[in-house]
Amino acid sequence: MHGEYKVPGGKLVVVDVDVQEGLLRNVQVAGDFFLEPEEALDAISQALEGQSAAADTVQLAQAIRTALPEGAMLFGFSPEAVAIAVRRALGVAKTWRDYEWQILHEPATSPAMHTALDEVLSLEVAAGRRPPTLRFWEWESPAVILGVFQSVRNEVDMAQAHAHGVTVVRRITGGGAMFVEPGSAITYSIYAPMELVSELTIADSYAFLDDWVLHALKSLGIDAFYKPLNDIASPQGKIGGAAQKRFTQGATVLHHVTMSYDMDAQKMTQILRIGREKLSDKGTTSAVKRVDPLRSQTGLLREQVIERMRDTFVQMYGGTTGVITPEEYAAAQELARTKFLSQEWLNKLP
Repeated sequence: MHGEYKVPGGKLVVVDVDVQEGLLRNVQVAGDFFLEPEEALDAISQALEGQSAAADTVQLAQAIRTALPEGAMLFGFSPEAVAIAVRRALGVAKTWRDYEWQILHEPATSPAMHTALDEVLSLEVAAGRRPPTLRFWEWESPAVILGVFQSVRNEVDMAQAHAHGVTVVRRITGGGAMFVEPGSAITYSIYAPMELVSELTIADSYAFLDDWVLHALKSLGIDAFYKPLNDIASPQGKIGGAAQKRFTQGATVLHHVTMSYDMDAQKMTQILRIGREKLSDKGTTSAVKRVDPLRSQTGLLREQVIERMRDTFVQMYGGTTGVITPEEYAAAQELARTKFLSQEWLNKLP
């Protein structure tokens, strides 16, 4: 049995293994990682020899960690990475290619509809009525999208929001407030079975689910990297941030990201109360400047950046073009009306 695991931002781990009477036998660990001392590789393989084929990632990683010689240094991988490769060899840990992905890029819709679609499509994947899906958003109007745990009054100057025609809505994931205008940002959501990230910690799952984006950005000449916990960045500053929600009903994970293409920084600081701090995080020293990492670093139109992202995803993981069904739109419209447009939901933390 053969399994591979590419550590996000790190190296490839390859495991070949037999199973005899429910135990791991003839274990060979290889890859393009770095390890000192060299003899530690034998210790890793021997630690796995005879382990139960039913052992989970935590158990296998602990066996490896216990067997490593004192002072051993692992670069570009970890005991958990080896354990994941083992479980992939056994066919119990899923990879992106184990699914038939659908890719959505629908016409612009309202902020409330976007937040509702995230919940509806997540539950549709959970119910098995929709395959795992990547969705690119198009914004119909300017908006501030609050994290589920944020206070309205602490984050938004509502008078300024109304003056600028900016809608304020609350999403179902945590994290910070997003300020967007049509054409100023690139937002996408991934709706995936939980088993895709079941072998990973929540922290590691963020980088794992956005690894394809880093590949896409690097192909455009951006030296992109993941900054824990949830930021995509470059040496010039922050590009975007991610957020997640895990649905226990149906075991689905929602992961979405907003990246700045060409943001009006002055307007953002008028509407968001902590706008200046966010700009500092993005490497911008003056509020009159635009936050435009994707536009300035690529010189490409927003549509061209999205096209490269989509092509990269398909090359790495596969995927076919799909549509949001009339039934899904109807469910999202009802959810937007009853939940995401309600003052009760918006002001759950006033």
